[in-house]
Amino acid sequence: MPKHNRPSRLRRILTTAGAASVAGLMLFAGRQAVLSHGPIFLPGLFPGGLAVENWPLPQELLRPPTFLFPPPSEISDTDTDFALPRRLLPLRRDAGHSLPQHDADAVFLPDSHAVFLPDSDAVLLPDSEVLILADEPVNDAMCAFEGGASSPARALGRLPGPGRHAYLCAIPELEQSIQPLQAPLLLSSSADAAATAADFPVRTMLNWRNRLVFDSAVLDGGDVLVFAKGVIRRQWANTANPPVQCVYRGRADGVSASFPAITAAQQVVRCPSPPALLTSSNTELRVTLSVTGEEPIPSLATYRPQQSDLAIAPTRNMICACTMVRNVSKFLREWVMYHDALGVNQFFLYDNGSEDNLVHKVAEMRSTGIDISTVAWPWTKTQEAGLSHCAAVHQTSCQWMTFIDVDEFIFNPDWKNLENPSKSMLEAVVLVDPDIGQVYLSCFDFGPSGQTAHPQEGVCQGYTCRLKSQQRHKSFVRLDAVGPSLQNSVHHFALKSGFSSMWTKLARINHYKYQAWTEFKLKFKRRVSAYVADWTDPVNLQSSDRAPGLGVEAVEPPGWAEKFCEVKDTFMQELSVRWFGTGFRGHGSSKSNASHETHTGDVALSPSLP
Repeated sequence: MPKHNRPSRLRRILTTAGAASVAGLMLFAGRQAVLSHGPIFLPGLFPGGLAVENWPLPQELLRPPTFLFPPPSEISDTDTDFALPRRLLPLRRDAGHSLPQHDADAVFLPDSHAVFLPDSDAVLLPDSEVLILADEPVNDAMCAFEGGASSPARALGRLPGPGRHAYLCAIPELEQSIQPLQAPLLLSSSADAAATAADFPVRTMLNWRNRLVFDSAVLDGGDVLVFAKGVIRRQWANTANPPVQCVYRGRADGVSASFPAITAAQQVVRCPSPPALLTSSNTELRVTLSVTGEEPIPSLATYRPQQSDLAIAPTRNMICACTMVRNVSKFLREWVMYHDALGVNQFFLYDNGSEDNLVHKVAEMRSTGIDISTVAWPWTKTQEAGLSHCAAVHQTSCQWMTFIDVDEFIFNPDWKNLENPSKSMLEAVVLVDPDIGQVYLSCFDFGPSGQTAHPQEGVCQGYTCRLKSQQRHKSFVRLDAVGPSLQNSVHHFALKSGFSSMWTKLARINHYKYQAWTEFKLKFKRRVSAYVADWTDPVNLQSSDRAPGLGVEAVEPPGWAEKFCEVKDTFMQELSVRWFGTGFRGHGSSKSNASHETHTGDVALSPSLP
């Protein structure tokens, strides 16, 4: 942690001038901020406190068919409410100091050691766990706690953005009674935890239950995405000048600057890049947000100059797939093999803390020639933010992106007679007019189909009975058409002006949603969407996200194996056996699973779907 400078001359003058003059200056700054919406710096320390996140999707912005959104009875109109002190202090640049034009838009703080939140690289998560970020990897890592206890640290991977490494530790039971709980030390297991505890440093630990800035990403052109929870109110999504400030602080020199945010929606704020005065003298900046008139938000996020998260590819892929995953390794192979054969050129898996050796499974598939990678995304209930990140940082490497889960397969019954899959199958779906920014695909939900355990032949061959009516949808999204706010409902994105969405009859989604109870009950652990209640919470019981008739406990209902079965549908089962063999073991007519052969035969698609 950088050492703080001594109080500056300006601060000593303000202190000796007396409370009355400071109060007058603060009132003037508050009036100016309201009138001009200009950049400000917000001093003081945020004391913490519970912030309830609530983001009903604004129907005036996203307008797909009406069934895509929960009915009004499922949505609370309560906005996040922050009852915090409103203290404003305008900051002055040094006299005669000439700044570049971009820097001239910022407000600088000559001495910030007393008015900026302390650095923190640890956050308390639900389930009595601690997430710790480290600049360098730690071998055989463990967490050493203040009371002398320790626990193994599980490596979650290297985060996007500045590339810090994430580790997860369980808090030992004896340590849970210590209040306030200090952040543990991340050490190699060869270190002496007991000796370390004798000289334990006081380190701030943030709380995931409070509002928090948790990550950032640098885009081509310089914009910075800042990801935060419990901060942004839903009415700001359509606001040209959201009342949010982007605040940067140099970790080396302690100098800080703030800018007005460009957009603010859901858990994502688009910020201008930091001023050159900061980036030229710091190898790393701390970045956070502040609601205008309120204190800066506690932050884990950093920014490193000259580092863009935008993926640069030698050629731009036609179709990519992005999904958020947790403990899906046993489902992954058939999902990837299938969509790779149909025309997905690249796969991005946002790993939400998997514990089933996902990295090894992905490495196996990469060795066969499939372009697939993982992105560490350990943040709880941030699915929309993760998909926003994916859409933003891959615009130069992908033309179209489909955001589907690993239990969702793109399919057309008219493919049933084809001897082999073809890369042109999905390309046909996105060959649309240039003003079409999004293509909707209907979803049909499959039931347990008599299965009482995960079928050995796999998902799309083991589940063969579904509901008759369409349930929701998923989309192909033209990344160039995605709106600057990156607002999404998981099912689709808000688009830029001039682009529109359309439905297709060239493909649908087979959603294997209601699987054998041994698999389905795992959904009670936690839902990944930020705006969907966990199923153990007795709220929104009629939400379409829940299984009809299911309560708030993971207790198997009578007759579960036969539920949600209205139409016997074996098209996908028969087709995938022919293409990939039983259980995707490579004995079908398609050889793409063994040699990764690209099939280029033309496919005539019929618009008829049941």
